[in-house]
Amino acid sequence: MDEQQVDAYLARIGAERPAWPDTAALRTLQRAHLTAVPFENLDVTLGEPIELTERALWAKLVERRRGGFCYELNGAFAALLRALGYRVELLAARVFDGDRPGPPFDHLALRVESDGPWLVDVGFGRFSHGPLRLDTEAVQSDPGGEFTVTAHGEDLDVAMDGRPQYRLDRRPYALADFTPTCWWQATSPASHFTRSTTCSRLTADGRITLAGTRLIRTAPDGSRTERELTGDEALDAYRDLFGIALERLPVSAPPPPARH
Repeated sequence: MDEQQVDAYLARIGAERPAWPDTAALRTLQRAHLTAVPFENLDVTLGEPIELTERALWAKLVERRRGGFCYELNGAFAALLRALGYRVELLAARVFDGDRPGPPFDHLALRVESDGPWLVDVGFGRFSHGPLRLDTEAVQSDPGGEFTVTAHGEDLDVAMDGRPQYRLDRRPYALADFTPTCWWQATSPASHFTRSTTCSRLTADGRITLAGTRLIRTAPDGSRTERELTGDEALDAYRDLFGIALERLPVSAPPPPARH
């Protein structure tokens, strides 16, 4: 990522270039990213291919002013942080479904060094607003909730408000290592990304989400209001609330048939 691309990315998230790659700047950058760039899977339900290269991700998030899901958001943010002088590793995670972790490479998160190791994640929807220490098992208070990072063998389990979120593999990976699972998530009828459409971002007073044509506003205390939108209203909401101009609404696939 060259200097012009860095400046354009920072403008996209409304952040100034930090004077030094320290923890305070990292916290500011993460919060800015979460409020400016939505977590969304619109390309999946629009049938558009997802390319996991730094150049393609920069073009999507910055030039096209779109969002993405974990592989895209954290993949692009990692490139920005590296360009700003941070040491960043890509970590694979298994997302919990209840008490059971999912398959490897189910999620991509970041390990960032800045006076110690930090977990940074701008691609998990509702999660921490700032970095989480990876070298303590103490409860970490964040505007998004109470978080713990505990050892599970060679891995780390990340929990929010007492509920397990994902299991981190501590080994670093390359962005290309996530391509097979990204493809599966974007194409398989069994993937929840092909069966539902979501677009969500953090706001100054909570979170705003468009789930299909249902507009959801969530307050910091967890209370929420919902409103069903018409097709034209949903297109307007994508444009006005998320900065995404669509010509047609994305349509999710029906769930796979039940096995008997």
